[in-house]
Amino acid sequence: MSRLIVVSNRVNPPADPGVATAGGLAMALAAALREDKGIWFGWSGEITEHFTGKPSIQKVGGVTVALVDLEEQDRAEYYDGYANRTLWPLFHYRTDLAAYERSFNEGYLRVNERFAETLLPLIRPDDLIWVQDYHLIPLASELRRRGVKNRIGFFLHTPWPARNVFNTLPRHLELVESFFAYDLIGFHTHDYLDAFSDYVFHEAGGEFEYPCARAFGRSVQLGVFPIGIDVDQFRSSLASKASLDYYERACVSKLNRKMLLGVDRLDYSKGLEERFLAYERFLDDNPDRAEQIFLLQIATPSRTGVDAYKDLRSRLDTISGRVNGTHATVDWVPLRYVNQPYRRDELSGIYRAADVGLVTPLRDGMNLVAKEYVAAQDEKDPGVLILSRFAGAAEQMKDALIVNPLSPEDVADAIRRGLDMPLSERRRRWQSLMHGIIKGDVTAWRDAFVSALRDGPGV
Repeated sequence: MSRLIVVSNRVNPPADPGVATAGGLAMALAAALREDKGIWFGWSGEITEHFTGKPSIQKVGGVTVALVDLEEQDRAEYYDGYANRTLWPLFHYRTDLAAYERSFNEGYLRVNERFAETLLPLIRPDDLIWVQDYHLIPLASELRRRGVKNRIGFFLHTPWPARNVFNTLPRHLELVESFFAYDLIGFHTHDYLDAFSDYVFHEAGGEFEYPCARAFGRSVQLGVFPIGIDVDQFRSSLASKASLDYYERACVSKLNRKMLLGVDRLDYSKGLEERFLAYERFLDDNPDRAEQIFLLQIATPSRTGVDAYKDLRSRLDTISGRVNGTHATVDWVPLRYVNQPYRRDELSGIYRAADVGLVTPLRDGMNLVAKEYVAAQDEKDPGVLILSRFAGAAEQMKDALIVNPLSPEDVADAIRRGLDMPLSERRRRWQSLMHGIIKGDVTAWRDAFVSALRDGPGV
C-alpha cells in the first residue's frame, strides 16, 4: 500500500492524538499518516547558520516527521518575504500591502529547491505526495526536475484571486506554470477554482474542461474540496473542564446581557476594523440597546514584526477606545477587546456562551471559526452566526446571516436581526448548518482529496 507524504511549511502533528486542543487539520492529517505509515515533512521553525539538507526524522504522536532547518536569509526572504509580504496580501486582494522584491522571489524559489532536495531521498516509488498551501507552489516542479514520477497533489488553503488582481504579481505566469507539475490541485470553493481556470484560459492560453485544465503542454486535474472541522472531537471538548469553566465564566460576565463574539487572528484580511465600525454604527443607531449587549473580540497577535500588522493593531486600539469612550457607562463596557490566545477547548466554552457569532472577514479561504461556533452551540437554544459573503465558508453555510463586511449598515442590520431572531428560526438555521458541518467534516475533506489524488488521471 502506498504511503502518504504530507509537505507543509510547518509541521504540527499533535504529540498526543487524544489532546482536545490540537487543531482539526493537524488531527486529520496525523491520523492519515499513522494509518498509512506516512511522513510529514516541513520546516522545523528553527534557524541554522548553514543549511545542511539533512532532515531530522523523529516520531511525534505516532507520526513520522521529517524536519529541516532554514537559514536566516531563507526565513527573511521566503517566509517573511514572498510568502507573507507578497502572496498572502495578494491572495487576499490587498495589492496595496503586497511587497514585490526580487530577493523575495529568489528566496522563495531557493527554499522550494531545498525542500525538494531534502525530501527526494525519503520518497518511495509508490508514495502519494500532498503539498499544502501557497508557501510551496513550485515544489512539484522542483521534484519533477529531479525525476520524481509519483502522483503529487496540492491544496490551496487561501482564496485564489481574480485574474486582474493576480496579474499584479511580477512573473505571475511562471508561478502558475509551476502548478502544472501537479496531478491534482484542490480549492475550497468553486469561486476559487473558476478564478484559477479563468486565468489559465485568458493569460496562459490554456483550455479548461472540468475537471481538467491544460496549459504549458501539460494537464492538471482541478477539484473543490471544502475543508471542515473534526466535529466529534470538537463537540467532545465541550465536556472538558476547561470548556465548562470558560463557559461558566463567560455566562457570569454577561450579567444577563447578550454577547456578540469575534475570534480571529489579528490580520487585515479578517475585517476587524470594519467589524468595529459596524458595531459602532449599531450602537449609534440603536440607543435603546445600551447596556443590553456587548462585543467580545478575541484577536490573537500574529506577524508582529510586519508593519501592516502593527498599523492594524494601532487602528483597532483607537476605534475600541472611541467606542468605549462614547458609549460605556460606569458598569458597562460595550467592546471588550482581548489580544491574547486561548486554547481550542477554552474557546469552545466561550463560543457556546455567545448569542451571536461575528465572522466577517474581507477575504478568507474557508474560516473554520464559523464552523466551530456552530458546532459549539446548545441545540436547544443556539446562537446566530453572522458570516461574510467573502469567506469560503459562505458557499456552504447559507443558513447563516450572510453580510457584506464592507457595509457597516449591512452588518449592523444583521446584528439587530440576530439579536431579535425567534428561537424557532434559530433552531432551524442551526440544524441546517450543523448537518452540513457533520457531512463535510475534516476527515471527509482529507479522504476526498487523497482518493482523487490516488485514482485520478496522471499528468
